[in-house]
Amino acid sequence: MAKTPKSSPSKSAKVKANRARRRALRLVRRLAVQSEKAERSERHAGIRQAPRAGKPRTRRASRR
Repeated sequence: MAKTPKSSPSKSAKVKANRARRRALRLVRRLAVQSEKAERSERHAGIRQAPRAGKPRTRRASRR
């Protein structure tokens, strides 16, 4: 026989508070990672754009 659908029990205040806390912490962590990534990519771009000391690069270095 098929089971009849049951409604889930109502959420307690404690459960709601914990979920909200976790959500807020996740948001903070996500923003931190996002800013870290942006900073890192900026740093790497800066390294690549800096002029080379000595002779200018005429050929690409071997990939091996």
